Amino acid sequence: MGFYGTLKLIFYKMKRKLDHGPDGRPFPSGKKHCKGNGYLSPSSLVPATPTTFGDLRLANGHSAQRRRVTSGPPPSGLQDWLHIFQTWSGPERLLALDELIDRCETSQVKHMMQVIEPQFQRDFISLLPKELALYVLTFLAPRDLLQAAQTCRYWRILAEDNLLWREKCREEGISDCASSRRRKSARPGVAVSPWKSAYIRQHRIENNWRQGDTREPMVLKGHDDHVITCLQFSGDLIVSGSDDNTLKVWSAITGKCLRTLTGHTGGVWCSQMAVATVISGSTDRTLRVWDAESGECVHTLYGHTSTVRCMHLHGNRVVSGSRDTTLRVWDVASGRCEHVLTGHVAAVRCVQYDGRRVVSGGYDYMVKVWDPETEACLHTLQGHTNRVYSLQFDGVFVVSGSLDTSIRVWDAETGGCVHTLTGHQSLTSGMELRDNILVSGNADSTVRVWDVRTGQCLHTLQGPNKHQSAVTCLQFCRGLVLSSSDDGTVKLWDLRTGAWLRDVVALQSRGSGGVVWRIRASDTRLVCAAGSRNGTEETKLLVLDFDLDDKKKETE
Repeated sequence: MGFYGTLKLIFYKMKRKLDHGPDGRPFPSGKKHCKGNGYLSPSSLVPATPTTFGDLRLANGHSAQRRRVTSGPPPSGLQDWLHIFQTWSGPERLLALDELIDRCETSQVKHMMQVIEPQFQRDFISLLPKELALYVLTFLAPRDLLQAAQTCRYWRILAEDNLLWREKCREEGISDCASSRRRKSARPGVAVSPWKSAYIRQHRIENNWRQGDTREPMVLKGHDDHVITCLQFSGDLIVSGSDDNTLKVWSAITGKCLRTLTGHTGGVWCSQMAVATVISGSTDRTLRVWDAESGECVHTLYGHTSTVRCMHLHGNRVVSGSRDTTLRVWDVASGRCEHVLTGHVAAVRCVQYDGRRVVSGGYDYMVKVWDPETEACLHTLQGHTNRVYSLQFDGVFVVSGSLDTSIRVWDAETGGCVHTLTGHQSLTSGMELRDNILVSGNADSTVRVWDVRTGQCLHTLQGPNKHQSAVTCLQFCRGLVLSSSDDGTVKLWDLRTGAWLRDVVALQSRGSGGVVWRIRASDTRLVCAAGSRNGTEETKLLVLDFDLDDKKKETE
């Protein structure tokens, strides 16, 4: 066995004795007597292999003469003992050292550790070529990279490498870097990676969502005591629609009402928004297209003969559904009605449009799949035994929620029923479908998570922190589920585990009439429309920003 093998075995033996005590039993947790991490064999780092410990010290740049123990004169026969030791073979020396260590007291073993341990503590990263050092750092988790940056200036330079952090962002699904230019650091000579800044920002936002902070939400008051029936959110603009016949455009940054969109002669029941274009549907039987930035009504769309109850915007087309039993396909830019889809025999309550197919659900218990270009009904999906109130469509599956308490999953191409999802006890009023995961909110006060491919219920979001009344709205966000309710709260759940995380909003009048009607969320903001039906809570919007720190000047 070589010199290094011998030395490492001695080191291991001494460390084990310190860790376990003289009787061989482990010390209690937290009471280990020495550090033993981060050691690398120097054999790969020095050109010539030392044969003795003195040679090793010289190779590491230390003097061959070290400070000796001065507790007294050397014992008699020491030189003879050392001479005998040198005549033994490697295995014989190991056996002798093994026996010697077993006979040493703890203080004596600690002394040996203090002499030997520093020789194995090498800054191997600084000894490697930069490309190889960066490759080694790619195996560290981001949290460990941040700690490594505090080791020394060279490690900090390596740990700020922009390509290294771009890879870490890719692993976390972060695809947006705020700036391709490096920001200046407070430390001279060290540039801060924009990809690192993007990672830290996303990590901070995630923590703010999950753990919250002490900031109060921004309160936007309007619509008097009327109900906010629909809510849209795009960029820094919020648009609320109400049964007071108006829509209001708000700044998500300042909370100010920028303008009120007037023109409808009946309550606004539905809306859609893309950038600064807003489309609204009303009980006055019309749709209106608005420019949210100027407040101008660009088009008034006539054609329906009863309340416009639902709509869905895709690209430059919007499909509207009405209590007159028809659907209409409109060109938003020109305001022209391009197609009329007829076939329902009762009010159309919900609609989805993906640019190729239209799917509608109605009070006639039917779900229909349409080709809007030919105006043909491709499939009538029959199976529900009561009104259909909610739909989701991802191009492959159609998912319908009904007052009959069931949710049905359909194949959009064949029209066949793939699964019937049972478990809810009342009306499924809202659903979200993404990547084959369906989240459903029900009037039975529960939220359920399903796999639409298998029909399996993965989680029921309930327990001691569940909603106490009907769920009114749902949103997916960052691997989280947000649910609002008639009980006056907005709850946050972990999509993967189904665990309740916290109440993001809890109205003062919760439990006594306060209601959260609608919610809309982006990666960094949550907007809630709240009020009451008995005057216990003012009608208002609540805006929560989970990226406030990003608006301030960052320093490194």
